Amino acid sequence: MEPQQTSMQAVLAFTEDLPKLRHDTGDILITEGPASGVLYILVEGAVEVLRGDVRVSLVDEPGAVFGEISALLGSAHSATVRAIEPSVVHRIEDAESFLQLRPEIVFHVARILARRLIDATTYLADIKHQFADRTDHLGMVDEVLEALVNQQQSAAPTGSALKSDPRL
Repeated sequence: MEPQQTSMQAVLAFTEDLPKLRHDTGDILITEGPASGVLYILVEGAVEVLRGDVRVSLVDEPGAVFGEISALLGSAHSATVRAIEPSVVHRIEDAESFLQLRPEIVFHVARILARRLIDATTYLADIKHQFADRTDHLGMVDEVLEALVNQQQSAAPTGSALKSDPRL
């Protein structure tokens, strides 16, 4: 069994004490845009993840987590999540606090996110290889991939952003 499947099953096991909420086909769980502070865990059913009007993925794996990126980064939701069949989810209202209090969930969410990152970079590397000899805008894939792979935000201020020490 793959680590991602094991992690999704672990997420379900660690959250079986939470209440379940039913959604009908077409219900929007998360709307792309401002952060809601809400986290969802799919118990059963299927949802689609949309970026604008483009379907990014269809998810039907119990234990899948939605809203985690917004909760972890304190940012807006990067996609809309909509039920494409009747679905049952755990809805966590204060995602950030929930994740801080349940490190076992964070570990499995990290594994799921790591798998997504590997899949995305593998795909981008394949595109980079396909368009390596292009001189038009498709030739920029190399630069885009490099920027995505190396993008890391510092958690602490550095350099001139640091305030001077009042003891000095």
